[in-house]
Amino acid sequence: MPDPTIREAGRADAGAIAALILPVFRAGDTYAIDPAITAEAAVEYWLSPDKTTFMAELGGMVMGTYYLRPNQGGGGAHVCNCGYITAPDARGKGIARAMLAHSLDQGRARGYRAMQYNFVVSTNTRAIETWDRAGFETVGRLPAAFHHPTEGYVDALVMFRSLV
Repeated sequence: MPDPTIREAGRADAGAIAALILPVFRAGDTYAIDPAITAEAAVEYWLSPDKTTFMAELGGMVMGTYYLRPNQGGGGAHVCNCGYITAPDARGKGIARAMLAHSLDQGRARGYRAMQYNFVVSTNTRAIETWDRAGFETVGRLPAAFHHPTEGYVDALVMFRSLV
């Protein structure tokens, strides 16, 4: 299977980004985003100036998107943070792994010393398994920090990996 092409996204990609992120936000089971967010607000969030946003394409089809940003300012600006979303059709095609590898490379290239995920919903087992395989460690657990639409209150994880 060919590797996806990953490129930087911009405002011209707003429609494709909305098509990817809105169903995930609406589901309310992996992102701490109001499921009733408008399409415009969702795109503004994903493309906000503090983020660099990327698109993954395979065979001319948009299969995923992710953003990279500083996790904190000031003394914490050397640690980056990412958010990833893949299309339902992307499962089993290596899109998530490719975006993760790309984000690790981009993080290093931009001078970040580590990558941290602040709020990984504990029921998002596919993502957790992917991050574990990539060398991320769970460094914190926030008990009952996320209200899952079907599972009730579940934990959120803080996951971390050095880039040096």
